[in-house]
Amino acid sequence: MKIVVDTNIIFSALLNSNGVIGDILFNSDSILEFYSCNYMRYEITKHWKKLKSISKLKEDEILESQFRIYEKISFINEELIPAKIWQQSEKLVANIDIDDTDFVALRKYLKAHIWTGDKELYKGLKKAKYKSVYNTKELLEYRNDKA
Repeated sequence: MKIVVDTNIIFSALLNSNGVIGDILFNSDSILEFYSCNYMRYEITKHWKKLKSISKLKEDEILESQFRIYEKISFINEELIPAKIWQQSEKLVANIDIDDTDFVALRKYLKAHIWTGDKELYKGLKKAKYKSVYNTKELLEYRNDKA
């Protein structure tokens, strides 16, 4: 199953790659394929100081974790996504969080599902009858059922 990973998931994985999120990312190769967009990498870079502060890890430790996590993700250039999909996605997230447009558009483009740690995005998409969204608990259950 194709999974679009949002920034919240990667942020959490960088803080604790040995937790449940890390387990899903590193131990689901035969079941889940992970994708994200260049925007996610931009957001991680933008919040790097905050990440370092919260994690209390050394720079090289966080960089190693980032490298290992990014190896598990196929990054797709957002410029490949047709304008019609961008418009549909922007409309869908307009009342949730416009910053999540990239992830929703990529999900539609790839015919995938979204894995998010953003409670507002999750609730907003569910309220809009969006079936292709998972939180960590649901994705773990899915992975374990398929294993």
